[in-house]
Amino acid sequence: MPYPSTFPPLDIPTGIDLWSLLLEHKDRDFPVTKEILTCGETGRSYSWADLRSSSIEFGKGLKERWAWKKGNVLAFYTPNSVDTPILTLGALWAGGIVSPANPLYTADELAFQLKDSGAKGLVTQAPYLPTAVAAARKAGLPLSRIILLGPGPDPAGRCRHFTSIRSTSYTQRHVKARIHPTKDVAFLVYSSGTTGLPKGVCLTHYNMVANVLQASYVEGSQWRCRGGPDGRGDKQLGVLPFFHIYGLTCGVLMSVYEGWQLVVLERFDMHKALAAIQKYRITFAYVPPPVVLAFSKHPAVDWYDLSSLKLLHSGAAPLTRELTEAVWNRLKVPVKQGFGLSETSAVVCCQVVDEWGKFMGSVGKLMPNMEAKIVGEDGQEVAEGKSGELWLKGPNVFPGYFKNPERTKEALSSDGYFKTGDVFRRDTHGNYYCVDRLKELIKYNGYPVPPAELEGVLVGHKEVADACVIGVEDRENATEVPRAYVVLREGVETSEAKAQELIEWVGTQVAPHKKLRGGVRFVDQVPKSPSGKVLRRVMREQARKELRAAGAKL
Repeated sequence: MPYPSTFPPLDIPTGIDLWSLLLEHKDRDFPVTKEILTCGETGRSYSWADLRSSSIEFGKGLKERWAWKKGNVLAFYTPNSVDTPILTLGALWAGGIVSPANPLYTADELAFQLKDSGAKGLVTQAPYLPTAVAAARKAGLPLSRIILLGPGPDPAGRCRHFTSIRSTSYTQRHVKARIHPTKDVAFLVYSSGTTGLPKGVCLTHYNMVANVLQASYVEGSQWRCRGGPDGRGDKQLGVLPFFHIYGLTCGVLMSVYEGWQLVVLERFDMHKALAAIQKYRITFAYVPPPVVLAFSKHPAVDWYDLSSLKLLHSGAAPLTRELTEAVWNRLKVPVKQGFGLSETSAVVCCQVVDEWGKFMGSVGKLMPNMEAKIVGEDGQEVAEGKSGELWLKGPNVFPGYFKNPERTKEALSSDGYFKTGDVFRRDTHGNYYCVDRLKELIKYNGYPVPPAELEGVLVGHKEVADACVIGVEDRENATEVPRAYVVLREGVETSEAKAQELIEWVGTQVAPHKKLRGGVRFVDQVPKSPSGKVLRRVMREQARKELRAAGAKL
């Protein structure tokens, strides 16, 4: 039998869209003048009311200047900005679909997403314009449809700053788009697979509304009425990337809904993060394991007043018990865990604050209104406490992949469960533990790295005959890193110099998070099945043997 959530079920409305939930709800327990978004470096801020009015102005501008239609896609290619939520929510107000992309993408990677999603506009910043322009040209997107965030206009005059996209008409009435929450897509996020090209994950307004309410019940209820150290409410450090579903849901959307002040940093930098915690009296942060590692080891931690910090929440990749204990021993700050995926609108499981130390290593309990199966290789549910693939069902689970019925059919069971590809076990208290990953996707600092993509790059090198890429553990940095096992063409000599040459060459072909940080190893052949499929599990076992031979403790 499926395992239901141990939390009581919530009343999740099917008739309310995400904009209305966040910016029209009347039962908020904070004033509209409450500061919601603050740039951690400049101090520039938006109140909740400012955010709402600015978003509406941008949405009206899209409708007036670009004849924006319901279902049009606005892509984002930008690091974190205090203005990003305005454009995100403004696009939703106008009936648009938001499709965020990693700002480290190459022009080809971004062009694929623009073309596949059919994007009608692209948001970026001046330092990223060369790649954005190249990608737009490849995708057939007019350069006049590129919108700039950040200071200053485009020096070449090709693109418009977002502040100029607003309605100037006093006669034409622009109204919020009518949304069918269970059918209309709010976010189109791209998930890298182990084979083939990235897949667009369709997340409806209902999916996102559900996950905000689920997370609000489990997470928000822990923080309400605490007031924070300065009496102005709890404050979140916004270092998670907004282009990632984790940062989008837990950072932006939850802050707007709960009234948390989100102190935004463009990207994670330890000194800037510590300075922001001290200056703004930040109380909590959602982070990936490498940031937890930094809090446990970085010497600069001792140079700042972090007494306001009450909690770290780790997600995006598994966290070791050792790191949790190290942070507690150093700062007396609890580190709890959660688990989620793009296909589940982010949050699936979450530890509550009171249980972080009692069930250390767990990612917590299933969100309200969800149910799970743990399924063995034979397709049957396993006994409690045994490991198997985690299957999920709930209002936050996506309806399918964009224009990809074949992959959708593969991902969903006949009875409607999403097959996560992750191996889990569940204890008698309803806590879930991540054991392994069936999917071969590599997670570097929480960012997905598809091995097949790197293999395709490698075999494109004139001296490479075949390649297999796997993830190997980098304990020092608390993450996986990609490693390539390469077969060279006949007559090409193996050497450390050749390995370094390939590492550097691949680095010029892919986004920085996909670099071969695990190195290159030369082999005589890549193990394959009779059908020709690369057997990465065989190479993973070889990597473990290499570690054992080196005397590493597994």
